[in-house]
Amino acid sequence: MQLRHVFSELRQGLRRNLSMHVAVVLTLFVSLTLVGLGILLNSQAQKTEEYFGSQLQATIYLCNGQRGEVGCVGPVSDAEKQAVIKAIEGNKYVKDWYEESQQVAYDRSKELMGDNFRISSPEAMHSSIWVTMKDPRDYERVVSSVQTLPGVHSVFTAKDILDPIYSTIDAFKYGSLGIGAFLILAALLLVANTIRLAAFARRREIGIMRLVGASSLYISLPFLLEALVTAIIGVALASGALGAFMWFGIHEKLRESLVFMPWVDFPDYLQAVAWLAVIGPLLTVLPTLVLTRKYLKV
Repeated sequence: MQLRHVFSELRQGLRRNLSMHVAVVLTLFVSLTLVGLGILLNSQAQKTEEYFGSQLQATIYLCNGQRGEVGCVGPVSDAEKQAVIKAIEGNKYVKDWYEESQQVAYDRSKELMGDNFRISSPEAMHSSIWVTMKDPRDYERVVSSVQTLPGVHSVFTAKDILDPIYSTIDAFKYGSLGIGAFLILAALLLVANTIRLAAFARRREIGIMRLVGASSLYISLPFLLEALVTAIIGVALASGALGAFMWFGIHEKLRESLVFMPWVDFPDYLQAVAWLAVIGPLLTVLPTLVLTRKYLKV
């Protein structure tokens, strides 16, 4: 009987303040979508750095003996590799380094690029030495010390590529998170107004329930359920919008046109949705718990 009363109050509350609840849902939908985009863009930045390296790194690709290699007469020998390592270790601008074999390079590229990976065997990959510089501004000093050594196919620095990529990703990421935070504040204000109006509309019923000894939790339960319903709808709409962005924006457009880049995929989407599933109820249920203590006193 008590649960029936609670759900009856829930239905009446949703119907009585329908316009306010719709406003909360729409605000939550937009704000959570933007927050989810920020989370996806952060994952994209991490994938980009894992694939290309950081701005502090230079990659020295060694000859692998494949036909048509510019500057190579055959696969790098042990003596040539040791000469390259010696030049790296003797460079005062180098902070650290490590070697990556052909097999490791093949496995890493295949994992990051998935179906876009077209290389058939590890032998087609270059073994490489990854050098971490103390300061990215010194990359030319590191490159010049090794690029003409025998056995070196090429030297790649991610700085020129990553600077515009990271700038664009960061602009979208912080922009979406900033606008999302502003809209979250708007959602919190809407939740507060909704609770205040709902409590005012039910002040007579609340007074009667107080007189008959109803607990604070029992009185506030319909309000909490209303907040939970709006949060679930907002999270569901935001998850659908992120799913549409992943499919039409990433899968259909970017993944097909920029096949050399590793892109966010389904596990990253699930991670973003998981965050939204936590943030959404917190934005409605927690303020409701706090504000009902104020507005339900008679």
